[in-house]
Amino acid sequence: MTRDWNGSAISGVTAGVTGMERRAARRILETRGDLRMRAVLWNGEEVRISDEPALARVVFRDRGVIPYLALHPEVGLGDAYASGRLEIEGDLVTALKLFFGHPEQRGLLRRARDAWRLWDRRSHSLRRARYNIHRHYDLGNEFYALWLDERMAYTCAYFPTPSSSLEEAQLAKMEHVSRKVWLRPGDRVVEAGCGWGALALHMARHHGVTVTAYNISSEQVRYARELARREGLADRVEFREDDYRNVRGRYDAFVSVGMLEHVGDENYAELGRVIDRSLEPHGRGLIHSIGRIQRRPMDPWIDKHIFPGSYSPKLEEMVGILSPHDLAVIDVENLRMHYEKTLTHWLERFEKNAAAIERRFDARFVRIFRLYLAGAIASFHVGNLQLWQVVFQRTRSNDLPWNRARLYVPKG
Repeated sequence: MTRDWNGSAISGVTAGVTGMERRAARRILETRGDLRMRAVLWNGEEVRISDEPALARVVFRDRGVIPYLALHPEVGLGDAYASGRLEIEGDLVTALKLFFGHPEQRGLLRRARDAWRLWDRRSHSLRRARYNIHRHYDLGNEFYALWLDERMAYTCAYFPTPSSSLEEAQLAKMEHVSRKVWLRPGDRVVEAGCGWGALALHMARHHGVTVTAYNISSEQVRYARELARREGLADRVEFREDDYRNVRGRYDAFVSVGMLEHVGDENYAELGRVIDRSLEPHGRGLIHSIGRIQRRPMDPWIDKHIFPGSYSPKLEEMVGILSPHDLAVIDVENLRMHYEKTLTHWLERFEKNAAAIERRFDARFVRIFRLYLAGAIASFHVGNLQLWQVVFQRTRSNDLPWNRARLYVPKG
């Protein structure tokens, strides 16, 4: 009987491996470019491209996986893993770092597919935006409470030290954002895309501002409103179940943390107009978003299973939202390594609660989310993804602190 590294029997073994199948498995390893990967075929045979010590092995549970990967190059590996037809032996994050650290060569066909997907993306109409957000963020507050921090913050944390806890780091992120836009008592703040409300409540509680927060996830808005009521902040924070395009009023500060990825670049000009009409002459703001160095479409497997319709912009594209409206960038920070650490905390908590999550959904759902979190860790680690915080203000406004010292003074 064929067994894996842990001594467990490999199911679905079909006798015999053809030379073509063996060459195909070898080609899969070669296209990823890392010599420390191995492939294990359904009969237990190991395929390698070097004698370097193996760090991870990709196990094909049945012979149909290889042609499936060939027919579905964009989503095949992730779908095969989700179904259990493909396993990763060794640490999943380590394996994905090997894969993503040596990306597959983007030949003419791959570049053509990327160009087509950038052009042929689904529109981000109000109806489509609600559907996309519902697919991910309305999975249930109880589900997210199992693996997020106590404030239910679902964006990159800011770790003052590498040993900071997730709770400390999410609180530090909210304070970091608040200081970057120089909040002062009495300011009026609009937040576009507010999650479960933690940042809006933090700004009101600790900086004496009033906040109007927009979100189209009904689950999140319901949670945030109840939290504001319990914390006695309902008179200072209003959570509106509405799209950012419907923002009305004038504000001293505009804040958006983790929403831009869902806007769609075809709507960047509209977002710029919303920011422009919302800000007072002395107004300032911050946009926090996952991004890329090069313009690329979202990974098709992530688009299919996790974040439909999402897009991670280049830094230049983020700046391009602002510049037509005479809004000047005054600070840019890249928190890429902080997001890798945030995701590592999330994955550890997810794994501790995997059994409960499987009971709530099913085994396939657990494998999909595990692969998503592990893949995101690997993507930030190797630099495929970045995390930009862009701070801006009206071009002619001179109403800002002289230096950045205020960002790092301990809060008394």
